[in-house]
Amino acid sequence: MGYEIERKFLIKGDFKSQAYKSFRIKQGYLSLSGVSVIRVRVKGEKGYITVKSALAEGMLTRHEWEYEIPVVDAEEMLNLCEEGIIDKTRYLIKAGDHIFEVDEFYGENEGLLIAEVELKEENENFERPEWLGAEVTGNVRYYNSFLSIHPFKSWSKL
Repeated sequence: MGYEIERKFLIKGDFKSQAYKSFRIKQGYLSLSGVSVIRVRVKGEKGYITVKSALAEGMLTRHEWEYEIPVVDAEEMLNLCEEGIIDKTRYLIKAGDHIFEVDEFYGENEGLLIAEVELKEENENFERPEWLGAEVTGNVRYYNSFLSIHPFKSWSKL
């Protein structure tokens, strides 16, 4: 069984100069329920389908299963997704023993920058780069599934 333990942060400074790799991601949601999400993603030249459980209040761990699929299939599945395809560039940045994934969003989410770090344990220590801002782990507004329905540019209206 797959698990994901992830913490999310806003960005407060220059991170791009420290990135060792970047790639474009387009993703959408085939299903969004209170129990799970089913995501389809084109990441660079590859396609993926992912099933995630909902994140329980105050928890960092959730179930996650991700499988590579033909990129042509992923592109076709994006046409079946709910409104609000997420378009972003992901930057990979090594900090200590961890790799931070920083997402720079486009379209209706332009202006939003979010860093994520995956952990092996919920209480695991990790190095915090100087560009790491406020933690937003557990704040549903910063999850891609929420952003697909309530884009960043519409938040002043919420």
